[in-house]
Amino acid sequence: MTPPPQEPASGRTPEAGEPRRLRWARELQALAQTGLTYATDPYDIERYHAARALAVEMLAAAGAAEEAVIAELFRSETGYATPKVDVRGAVFQGCEGGAEQILLVREVTDGKWALPGGWADVNASPRENVEREIFEESGYEARVTKLAAVYDRLKHPHSPPHLFHIYKMFFICTLTGGNAKTSVETSEIGFFGEDNLPELSQGRVLESQIRRMFAHQRDSSLPAEFD
Repeated sequence: MTPPPQEPASGRTPEAGEPRRLRWARELQALAQTGLTYATDPYDIERYHAARALAVEMLAAAGAAEEAVIAELFRSETGYATPKVDVRGAVFQGCEGGAEQILLVREVTDGKWALPGGWADVNASPRENVEREIFEESGYEARVTKLAAVYDRLKHPHSPPHLFHIYKMFFICTLTGGNAKTSVETSEIGFFGEDNLPELSQGRVLESQIRRMFAHQRDSSLPAEFD
């Protein structure tokens, strides 16, 4: 795998265009969640609840979501706080002239396009998760052939910002069967060339990331990338 970029002395690389207050609130929530997992002293528990409430207020003030919605999401998060995992499958097919095209699905939520994928489920491997997501969202069957990249969402200009810290895993996949079929999450299925991409769902995938998938498809010897 390629080495990570050089980090500043703080040990953290700056977020890609995300307001710093959102990062502060997210980190405060993570500290509160982890503290509530291990604290036994009633005064410490009270302090961690107060810290969580402050994180909720900060995010609501930043326009991330309604305060009640954020509070309920944070209450459902228990245990040691870790990043969430999002999996994305880059499925390719050839077309006339030999140029490759990539499978994209149109998201119901925003009407824009993305690589099929979503949250990784428990009791399933990364490969099983992404192959399932591809089938459920597009109707196509695919087989994972390569882990192409593991990106930290914070270090890429995704929009809008997310309440949680997310690692995004991108896999190169081979089309093995099936037919185009929409789902409750997708309204259209299509294959697109590298220079003919539709409007993308920026919270899910970026043009630069799709172009990296084309590069990995063209050259299977490229090492997996990571932040």
